[in-house]
Amino acid sequence: MSDFTVETVNSLIEKGMYFTFATARSVYSAKPITSALNINIPYILMNGVSIYNPLDDKYIKNEYINPETSAEIISVFRENNLNCFMYKIHDNVLTAYFTEMDSYAMNSFAEVRKNNYKKPFVQCEKLADHADGETVYFTVTGDYERLLPVRNGIAEIKGVNHAFYSDTYTDKYYLEIFSENASKANGIKYLREKYSFDEIVCFGDNLNDITMFEESNVKIAVGNAVDELKKLADFVSLTNENDGVAKWIAENYGE
Repeated sequence: MSDFTVETVNSLIEKGMYFTFATARSVYSAKPITSALNINIPYILMNGVSIYNPLDDKYIKNEYINPETSAEIISVFRENNLNCFMYKIHDNVLTAYFTEMDSYAMNSFAEVRKNNYKKPFVQCEKLADHADGETVYFTVTGDYERLLPVRNGIAEIKGVNHAFYSDTYTDKYYLEIFSENASKANGIKYLREKYSFDEIVCFGDNLNDITMFEESNVKIAVGNAVDELKKLADFVSLTNENDGVAKWIAENYGE
């Protein structure tokens, strides 16, 4: 984030604005990226799987996947000879389980090792042996053709939703699997009720932001957003590289 965005958002927070973000990211990458912001309400993480309070570094709400459903998900990956990460939350610690760190998708996540969190990775022989009631998320990144058969298999499993979309900043696709009760929309509903918000203004750039748009009063697509999202937006701001979010908020809610 630019100095302008940080200064603008923090200034508006000081004046009484509530500000947070909803992301597909986990706390390990989301928190460092946003550390310069004085965020004053909980984050919505992993496409709505978790609500996380940065003020005391605690998860306050999680949507879990039952063991039987996790076993079905793992079988689909195994049938397609594809590895993935399986995330669990235990005692307020998010841990990623994996069998092999052998693809672009796996290696790209190695950066989180640089953060000072307790044992974020556990390598195991079989994911299914660890798929208990604390499982919250499965994810993998790769080429469209490679992930499509997995996505089609996941779509047949009851009790889960998934997000399958192209990354805004690379040519890779993301496949993310989570409880049917988890979504950015449900995360926004939770925050609206908890804080009695009258109006929610949201910004998005990709297909996994559609449910968030549905639960917001004002919907803005940033200039670099996918066309599908722009069609659903009330406004289109400047791009992320041009401080689109901060400038739009300052112009419309600054005074």
